[in-house]
Amino acid sequence: MRPLLLSLLVFASTAFLRAADAAPLVYLAGDSTMAIKQLDLPERGWGMALNGLFKDPAMVQNHAVNGRSTRSFIDEGRWARLVAALQPGDFVLIQFGHNDEKIENPKVGTDVATVFPDNLRRFIKDVRAKQATPILATPVARRKFDQAGKLQPTHGAYPDAIRAVAAAEQVPLLDLEKATSAWLQSVGDEPSKKFFMWIAPGAHPLIPGGRQDDTHFVEAGAVHLAELAAAQIRELKLPLAQWLK
Repeated sequence: MRPLLLSLLVFASTAFLRAADAAPLVYLAGDSTMAIKQLDLPERGWGMALNGLFKDPAMVQNHAVNGRSTRSFIDEGRWARLVAALQPGDFVLIQFGHNDEKIENPKVGTDVATVFPDNLRRFIKDVRAKQATPILATPVARRKFDQAGKLQPTHGAYPDAIRAVAAAEQVPLLDLEKATSAWLQSVGDEPSKKFFMWIAPGAHPLIPGGRQDDTHFVEAGAVHLAELAAAQIRELKLPLAQWLK
């Protein structure tokens, strides 16, 4: 059977399968660091690796999309479609910030003191209204080292805004910025390039000129990020942890 046809059949039968299987679904809402990528390129979102850490990989429903912020995810109707699909007992893992911080672009940027936390609170309210569980995540760290070899933060006040909303609304928080920062610092400047889209010229036929990208991951980086997320799910003793391998 062709892979695309198989994927469509699995998607179409999700509702039926859930009636016979007690496993909840885990919806991912986020940006390019989490999103599904085209498989003929080396870039991978960490959400692509997360499904392999669950006993049933089909539990993970990845709605993350390149370039999206809390604003554009709502404005494009993506959030409404995700919420419409929720059933009681499901989980929604929400990771934004990379594009919300682009305040010079009115289509994606959000004010960190007002619109951004307001959107997060809307997400939480909508998920809880469907008797599902929201989980917030801070954005993953970028690979940016100073001349002394110290990793530099790049997300401004957005991670703290997420932490504040999570605390006020009593929502579980995966602090991926903190976790990835510690990981990258331990790995170091040059060695950490192998986890990112640092592609040498001529190394990949579809990227002949190469690429130096300190935001997006190759498979090894995506897998490690997914493992960091799973570790925090276990550390927080979330009910979702019982479905992890």
